[in-house]
Parts: sequence; structure tokens; C-alpha cells
Amino acid sequence: MADSTVLPQGAGYGVVVGIGLFFSAFMIGLTAIQARYTPFSPKNSEEFTSASRSVKPGLIASGIVSAWTWAATLLQSSAVAYKFGISGPWWYGAGATVQILLFAMLAAKLKLNAPYAHTWLEIVGARWGRTAHLVFMFFGLATNIIVSSMLILGGSATVTDLTGMSTLAACFLIPLGVAIYVVVGGMRSTLLCDYTHTTVLFAIILTFVFTVYATSEKIGSPLKMHELLQAASTAAPVAGNAKGSYLTMRSKNGLIFGVINIIGNFATVFQDQAYWQRAIASRPATTVKAYLLGGIAWFAIPFTFATTLGLAAVALRGDPDMKVLTPADVSAGLPAAAAAAALLGKGGAAALLVLLFLAVTSACSAELIAVSSLLTYDVYKQYINPRATEEQILRVGHAMVALYALVCGIAGLIFFYIGVSMGWLYTFMGVILGSGVAPIALCITWSKANKWGCIVGAVAGFAAGVIAWLVTTSSLNNGVINVQTSGGDFEMLAGNLASIGVGAIIATISSLIWPDNFDWESTRAINRPTHATSPANDDDNKSSDDEGEKKGENITTKAASVTGDSFLAGGEDDELDPASLNKAFRFATWSSLSLFVVLILIIPLPLFFSQVVYGTRGLAAWVSIGIAWTFCSAIAVVLYPLWESKEALIMISKGIVKASDIFAKGSGKYAAPSSSAA
Repeated sequence: MADSTVLPQGAGYGVVVGIGLFFSAFMIGLTAIQARYTPFSPKNSEEFTSASRSVKPGLIASGIVSAWTWAATLLQSSAVAYKFGISGPWWYGAGATVQILLFAMLAAKLKLNAPYAHTWLEIVGARWGRTAHLVFMFFGLATNIIVSSMLILGGSATVTDLTGMSTLAACFLIPLGVAIYVVVGGMRSTLLCDYTHTTVLFAIILTFVFTVYATSEKIGSPLKMHELLQAASTAAPVAGNAKGSYLTMRSKNGLIFGVINIIGNFATVFQDQAYWQRAIASRPATTVKAYLLGGIAWFAIPFTFATTLGLAAVALRGDPDMKVLTPADVSAGLPAAAAAAALLGKGGAAALLVLLFLAVTSACSAELIAVSSLLTYDVYKQYINPRATEEQILRVGHAMVALYALVCGIAGLIFFYIGVSMGWLYTFMGVILGSGVAPIALCITWSKANKWGCIVGAVAGFAAGVIAWLVTTSSLNNGVINVQTSGGDFEMLAGNLASIGVGAIIATISSLIWPDNFDWESTRAINRPTHATSPANDDDNKSSDDEGEKKGENITTKAASVTGDSFLAGGEDDELDPASLNKAFRFATWSSLSLFVVLILIIPLPLFFSQVVYGTRGLAAWVSIGIAWTFCSAIAVVLYPLWESKEALIMISKGIVKASDIFAKGSGKYAAPSSSAA
């Protein structure tokens, strides 16, 4: 098999094992430096799972970009560009950006209503009790398993395609190196790794952009790209596109994909602990800023990458260096790999391999620490050992990271052997996960959300989604239901719409008819440190907490012994001031909704209905916008985090180079100030 691949099999193992272990060693070193020269040590469970809730917005934004850059971000976005033309990158980018922007509202409410929670499921349990906790735990863990499977499927398929490496080996080796540094460094190590991966990711993406649109002999300019795409449209018109062209936003199948993309990604953001984890790790005063910045910055990655390599794969059809792609190859997300190899040969294939590996491992690290937190706090501490000590919680957290790394490999392998590709799984995820979106959002943000209405809505929506998907598949394919027939656009659209629609309608209407009147005190008390006060009126705390314990059924708030000192005692009241947090929520609401309207309605729909086919200038403007956006994103999530952390970097540098620390071990080590306020 290796003889027919662009790179030798050893290159695959070299990247997966060699670079994986290199980054593990690198991150372990950074973790050791952090523990020695800063006040943060991963030996504390609060630091391990939530980075002491002290991370600044630039690094959180970088972490969001990295965690949201899956294998699908690079591969599936290029595949839809290959199938639908320029509409594909827009609908992929915009359809998966708005969830991060809207999540800023939930992040603000999290800081207001449960500032010391470790997981979103803790909030569900404290508010609605054991039944709701277990029901939504299914949705949470199902989300993590599906996301992780897509990461492994996409990564292993591309590694195998480019190098001939065993898919079985790739499925297990990809998460191996990630698990090492996550176990050692925890959440902060994950965020630092996200930052380094994001930096390399932008560098490689810009390399491909300038190769395709400036230096390549095969394309080299927007003018040549336009010429080649026009020829491709004439040779093989795109069904459902205006004039069969790749150069139009008027794409019926592209629009259908956009709807599926929006619904499915609501599920994988709102129900994925990885995104709640970053909100939890963020400083309360800057949480909203981090999510808005991260969402806007992330859009450039799939949009520009797919506009580059996805369209290049179309333009290079018939080129002797371009691999002929089958429908299965496209579903597996291989157009980007084929274009990279055709443009730059082995160098391009190697660059894409490294790019994809970094994207997969950084997103995988987010999933590992997320699932570890769920299993530690919502399974082990909740149901197995409620009186767990700090040491026990930390030990279980480490074990759960290792366990889930193994689960990731097994899940990816199962889907591979039953013939489910990354593209199929990507459009399917909203069918089974979409019903939980509205109930979870209402639980965190709305005091009147009805417990049983939200539970029934989630379960009924799940059933409705699966039934609609299967019935549509059967009716459109003469009763034949299999992986191939069930993966069509209309089949997936029906399931996605039924799932999220039924769940949202039942949860909302039942809450309007039988509203709850929840005061949030039981959720604000979750893990509250002994020195902390509630964001609400202190005089009402005792009675409200007593009421919250009754409402929480079997789910009780946790002792403060496992939380650590999350905030500086002197600044906690300011950061958790309810007036400031409510103001942040209002800002998140109008800004995220405005961006939603712009990205999903104002820009694409007029272009869709106008049926315009872009000329040379139109394509050049389209590409230029993508390049400019990519540079702005790189500044926001690569340079800005360095600027905002300059004091910490200076402190670490002084500790490292301090002569007395070199010659007298220990004197350069961080020492906490004697003042209790520090």
C-alpha cells in the first residue's frame, strides 16, 4: 500500500509517534516551569481540571480556536468546497462559528449562576436532581464520543491515505501522546498546547494560501483559479448550483448542508464539556470577550483553508499530479490531501499531515480533559465516593484521561470497520444530539425552565430525530436503509430538524405553561470556597440554600475542600459582581445575535437568491477577504495572548535566568507572598 502513497509509511509513524512524543515532552517541560516559577501547580485538582479559573481571554480564545479545529474543520470544509464550490466554505465556517458566539451568553450565565462549578452537569444536577443529571449525562458523553470518533476517523483516514500507515495503529497512537501531557499538566497544559498548535496551524494555512494564490505554477493567482473553476463547471456542472458553477453562492445542496451544519454544531458546542471547561477556566470578567474573540477568529480557518485547498482540488482535476477522487474519498475528507500533494508534492503532503495531526491532537486533548472532568465529578464523586479527598480526585482524574484515550481509539476503530466515515458522522451528529440543545441552554440561563418539560423534550426530540431520519431514508431509497442511503442530504436534514425542533418546542412551551421559579442559590453554592460569598444578597443565602437542597433531590452541592483557591481573595467580589456579569450577559446577547444575523442571514441569503456567478474580480475579493481575516485571526490568538501574559512571561524568565537559581538550587523558585490576600 505504501508504494502508491505520496509519503512512505515511516513518515506516518514519524509524525504520529515522533511529533506526538515531542509535543508531550515539550508540554511536560512547560508544566514543570509553570509549577516552579508561577503559583499554579497541576498537583492541585482545581488547577488540573479548571486552571484555577484564572486564564486570560487571549489564551482562552486560542484554546477555543484549537478545540474547535477538528479534523473535520480542515477536511470536511474542503470536501464541501469540492462538492458545492465557494458556498461550501462559507456555510461550513459561518454555520459552525455562530455556536461559539452564542455560547458567550451561556458562559456569562455560568459565571453568574454557578461560578464554582466544574462541569455543566453539576449545574443540571443541583437544579433538577438525579433523573435529569443522568439523562443529560447521556447527551454529554454521547457528544464527547462522537466528536472524538470524528477526530480519530478524520486523522487516521488522512494519515493512511498519505503514508499507508495502518489505520488500526493510527487510531490508538494519535491519542497516546496527547494523554501523556494531559495527565501531567491538566487543563493549563492543554491550553498551552492549544496555543502552540494554533500558532503552527496558522503558519501552515498561510503557506498553502500563498502557494495556491501567488506562487504555484499550476494555479498561482485568483485569475487562474477562476479560469480553472470555470472549465471544471463546464466539464462537470454542479447539480443545484446556478449555471452549474462552482463560483456562486446559489447552491441548493450547499444551503441544505448549511442548515445541517448549524444544527449539528449547536449540539456539539452546547453539550460538549470541552467548551464549558474553557468558560470555567476563564476569568469571570473576561469570559464573554474570550468567546466572542475565539469565535470570530476561528471562522477564518475553515473558510480560508477550504477556499484554498478545496477549490484547488476542483481546479486541478485532470492534472497528472492530482489523484482521482471517488465519492468515498470525498466523504472521508481527502480532497485537501490530494490538492496539497498535487501542488507541493511530498512537501505539501507532509505539511498537511503535520497540520492535521496538530488539529486532531489539540482537539483530542480538549476532549480528554473534558471527559475526565465529567467522569471524575459527575460519576466518581457524585455516585461512587462523595467524600473523596483532593488526592483521590486528582488520581481518578488522571486515570480517566488514560481510560478515555483508549476509548477514543476503540470508538474510531469501530466506526471505521462498520464503514462510517467522518463526513457521514459529521452530518449525523445533530440527529441524536440536537434535542438536548434547548433544554440545556434553558437550564443554565432561564429561571422559569420546567424540569420535566426539558427532560421530556430532550428524550422525545431524540426519538423524533431518529424516526424522521429513518423514515426519510426509507421513503427516498425504496425501503433500503444502510450507511450509504442514510447519509444523504435530505435524510440527514429531516433527522436534524426533527431532533432540535421537537426538543426546543416541548422544553419552551412546557416552561411557559408551567414555569419554575428557581433562585439559583443552590447552583451558586456548588463547590463554593469557604471564603467566598454569593453573587446574590448575602442575607438570603441561608434560607435559599436550604430550599436549593430540597430542590436538588439526590444531587447535593460539594464541599469546598476540593476547589482550591480559584480566585485571588481580594478580587473575587469584583469579578463575580452580579451587576457586571449581567452587563456582560447583555453584551454577549446583542453582539452574538447580531453576528448570527450577519453571518447566516444578511450576507449569504441575498447572494443565494441573487444567483450571481462570480467573475474574476468577485473571486479575487472573496479570496482577499479570507486572507485578511486569517491575518487578523492570527494576531488575535497568536500575538495577543503573548501581550496579555507579558508579566507572567517576565516573571518566569527572571526565575529561569536568575544566577542564584542556576548555582543555588531553589532560590529562583516562586514563593507565595506572605500576605493572606495574595
